[in-house]
Amino acid sequence: MSDTDRWATDRRTVLKSAGAVGMAGLAGCTGGSDDSDVISWVMNPAEETVDIELQYQPLFEYLESEAGVEIEGVQTSDYSSTVLEMQGDRGDFADTSPGAVAQIPGDIDVVGMRLAFGAEQYFSLITTTPDSGIDELTDLEGEEIAFGAATSVSGTLFPMLMLEEAGLDTGGAPDGDPEDFTARYSDHDTARKQLIENPDVAAAATGAFSAGPHVPAEQFDELSEDYVDISVEYENAGSRDPELQLLGVSDPIPRAPIVARSNWDDPVREELEELMLEAPSEAFEHDDEDLADELGIDPEILDKDEDELTDEEEEDLQTFEDHGLWFDGIEPATEDDYQPVVDLLEELGLEPEELD
Repeated sequence: MSDTDRWATDRRTVLKSAGAVGMAGLAGCTGGSDDSDVISWVMNPAEETVDIELQYQPLFEYLESEAGVEIEGVQTSDYSSTVLEMQGDRGDFADTSPGAVAQIPGDIDVVGMRLAFGAEQYFSLITTTPDSGIDELTDLEGEEIAFGAATSVSGTLFPMLMLEEAGLDTGGAPDGDPEDFTARYSDHDTARKQLIENPDVAAAATGAFSAGPHVPAEQFDELSEDYVDISVEYENAGSRDPELQLLGVSDPIPRAPIVARSNWDDPVREELEELMLEAPSEAFEHDDEDLADELGIDPEILDKDEDELTDEEEEDLQTFEDHGLWFDGIEPATEDDYQPVVDLLEELGLEPEELD
């Protein structure tokens, strides 16, 4: 039995023994976890179509098995809600946007930075459709732009800076209303879909993990050497339909952190943090057949060549790929590693406390 299978089996045993009464008790916990064997983990899906608790299952199974704890996933609707949960002491750990480190430094401690296959940085993109007639960011004056969550670093804050540097009046957004364009906020996945499906939306601002696969590689080659050299998303450029046209690429952004409640003083915290930082690669990997089963997908499509897949199977394969954990390691980090986000807020003229 592999380590991944062992952790999964152990987790199923723990959850089964907890029973309905135990889970009902967990739902009433406040102030983080009252029981040191139950760890509350606040999570915010970056993409609406992803079941983030299922996505994080390998890491949770590993931590539960190694530390003898149970992890309770607490899903929030957006980045602001995640911040509020941690401010209210309702979470022990959280996966957050880099912006949370600037927003509530007194309430959270940075445990580590999530690494995407060795990369410590990622990017924000602004894209449009090939037939939009829009060729550069300045062409977006008077148009409607779909963004990620209002406080998303890659889905809103860096794109706002990109638009401002292009000469558009952002009106202090997201705290205010843009003067030169209309902003609609949602999440990365929804913003991309709105661009594709809604003719009123002229462009989308998202993390590269959302729109990058829709942009041909040669467009990145022309626009951003940093993206080509650093981004793990570059190798998947142009791999998904429909094709999108690239308008702008941000400067590199520090990868999102794992944080802990700063006033949480318990030996299990130190043990779990050490386990995260020293976790083997298997702790971040799903068993393919188990994941396919959880998603209700025929595992046989995983072995098919691309030209053998039906349209429905292509959609199923994309869903499968989207539920893989996007990072394969957690590196020690501190608040100082997120200084670029603090600098970003200053450039936009925003105070961290102004971000709802």
